Amino acid sequence: MLAYHIAKAGDAPALTDIPTPEPGPGQVRLTIRACGLNFADLLMQSGTYQDTPEAPFTLGMEVAGEINALGDSVPGLQVGDRVAVFGGGGGLAEQGVYDATRVVRLPDAMSFEHAAAFQIAYGTSHVALEYRAGLKAGETLVVLGAAGGVGLTAVEIGKLMGARVIAVARGTDKLEVARKAGADHVIDGDTDDLRGAIKALGGADVVYDPVGGDAFKAAFRACNPEARILTIGFASGDIPMIPANHLLVKNISVLGFYWGGYMAFKPAVIVDSLKTLTGWYLEGKLNPHISHSLPLSEVAQGMELLRSRKSTGKVIITP
Repeated sequence: MLAYHIAKAGDAPALTDIPTPEPGPGQVRLTIRACGLNFADLLMQSGTYQDTPEAPFTLGMEVAGEINALGDSVPGLQVGDRVAVFGGGGGLAEQGVYDATRVVRLPDAMSFEHAAAFQIAYGTSHVALEYRAGLKAGETLVVLGAAGGVGLTAVEIGKLMGARVIAVARGTDKLEVARKAGADHVIDGDTDDLRGAIKALGGADVVYDPVGGDAFKAAFRACNPEARILTIGFASGDIPMIPANHLLVKNISVLGFYWGGYMAFKPAVIVDSLKTLTGWYLEGKLNPHISHSLPLSEVAQGMELLRSRKSTGKVIITP
């Protein structure tokens, strides 16, 4: 089968013909219909992601497809079931093997493409905003990188939770995408005074930051007393230093957040969140935004869309 594969450490990924895997006990094999790309896939290519596996490995963290084979001891699932999986890898391939405990059945109303765009992006924003930051109705939420894969879902979910949402993104087109997702106010991230623009709108009670760098520094300085800042990632490549004395003066909390980590030490948080999110989807309250859907042969182009920040929402690969 074809897979977007890294053969050994230091190698660039390439489409490679590798053996089709067989499911072991407690595992299922999928025919992969859709795989969502994530910024973490880029970091894995360079070996800088916190959960980069040892080579050889296949990229692709979240998938949707149909079960085509079962290992021993897999109750409650059968061949032909439509499912989604956060596997952490192996998704950019024609088939993949996953632990059955990670498998989630898909509602008939959810397409494979939407399912592959759903788990990480919506899960990250929902658990971060509700469980970690305790976002309350009426508070002001500032979303940096608001047209990206996770940022756009933070705009949607923040609005659903009753917040006043300020979206920060670069360029008219991306700002319009954020506005359509529910943002009350939009700010071009290229402004010379991001701090002043946020302060002029009343300051931030919660900051959702997948960007880091100068954007973090500006939003930090625009925080209201008792604000919470969620560090989601560092797409800018710049990990900011935090002046602890400012935390003290304003009673600000900076909260680290890594959605995948909960799978290891508190999986019920993710399970409960996905149940809530699926309910919202079926009620028509969530609408995954997919800017590009590409075949497996064009996965390198999909990665470049992420790297160059030319996509909005999610990029999906359809093996």
